[in-house]
Amino acid sequence: MRYLLPLLLLAVAARAELRTDIKFAQVGGTNLTLDAFVPEGNGPFATCILVHGGGFTRGDKTTFIKPLFEPLSKAGFTWFTINYRLAPQHRYPACIEDVESAIRWVKAHAAEYKADPKRIALIGESAGGYLVSIVGVRGKGDTRVAAVVPVYAPHDLESRVKQSKTIPTWVEALFGLTELNDATWKVLREASPITHVHKGLPPYLLIHGTKDDKVPFEQSPKFQEKMKAAGNACDLIVVEGGGHGMGGWEKIDPSYKEKLVTWLRGTLDAKPPVRQP
Repeated sequence: MRYLLPLLLLAVAARAELRTDIKFAQVGGTNLTLDAFVPEGNGPFATCILVHGGGFTRGDKTTFIKPLFEPLSKAGFTWFTINYRLAPQHRYPACIEDVESAIRWVKAHAAEYKADPKRIALIGESAGGYLVSIVGVRGKGDTRVAAVVPVYAPHDLESRVKQSKTIPTWVEALFGLTELNDATWKVLREASPITHVHKGLPPYLLIHGTKDDKVPFEQSPKFQEKMKAAGNACDLIVVEGGGHGMGGWEKIDPSYKEKLVTWLRGTLDAKPPVRQP
């Protein structure tokens, strides 16, 4: 009997589980929470931090980014999906600071979730894609990660707004900008990931649909060109005919999920999970 309890505890510890609504930071009166998926096995496992989209003004840790939960779980990654402060109540750079806080928290609590702090990939879609892109180029020390995956993300805010020839609602909400002038261009240029590309960045994987009507497809090849020119690794998965949103890709080309997992495994040196008989 005395040997039974340790064996039972080991079996429970080895089981995959989803833990929800874990507080990772408190800013003012706002509690920031995340959900965590812990794979079966002993770990430590290659790890992903997921950041949802929603135009910086809506969405949460269980919306928009949800199509990636199942493939990452089946592939044996530890993953976290996070909330961050939304605009216009919380303006730039609050959302960036929240993603960076999540990275620090995951690294500090890695052992509890079988996560490998040296093998963390940031993955975000739309507004979340922008956030992981800018955090990736800013990352130093405890906020640096091993890989970054922006999905249909705006990397050059200045050119995006100039193309629209008006102030988009998300720009007004996030930055409080209301006029097209030199001051606005300066703010958007400084806030753009493409402005801060430099040598020595972690590998990036860009995923983008060619028929995106919210974030033009050319944002990704343009960023890829800048990354490669600086000597960084930057790959691009093109979803032919894909619009804005992974949900619409299922009927067009769902292979992006398999390609993402393959890239993550290669980049993070993550082996496929060994299933128990």
